[in-house]
Amino acid sequence: MAQDAKEFRHQTPNFEGVKKTWHVCNTDLMKVQVQVVKNGGENNLHTHTGEDAFWYVISGAVKFYGEGDKLIGEYQKGEGIVIPRGFKYWFESAAAEPLEILRVTAKDQSIENKRLDLSPQKQWMIDQNTFGTRQ
Repeated sequence: MAQDAKEFRHQTPNFEGVKKTWHVCNTDLMKVQVQVVKNGGENNLHTHTGEDAFWYVISGAVKFYGEGDKLIGEYQKGEGIVIPRGFKYWFESAAAEPLEILRVTAKDQSIENKRLDLSPQKQWMIDQNTFGTRQ
């Protein structure tokens, strides 16, 4: 099935809080987002059941961790990592300036994609009701 090309332009706006995600564009198979993470905006150990994610640092730096808080890698501007579906990870900003990171995901059409939290969500996630958090 042919689809039309979709143009997009992204400019990061100012925001309150420690983390914000902006939708840039998507198709039925792919989703593109930009996340900005300030100090204290790290997330919790989790996995995604049905999507692979490509992460690319636009500015700042990031540290990705696996189970047991094992450091997977630290990435600077122009570097990144691919996280396959089912892989358990979390990440945090690793520089004084806010992290701006591009996230491109590809969905496995045969699997329902769910985010599974494997450790408690951070307080900012609860405060912002991120990922449908309920108190």
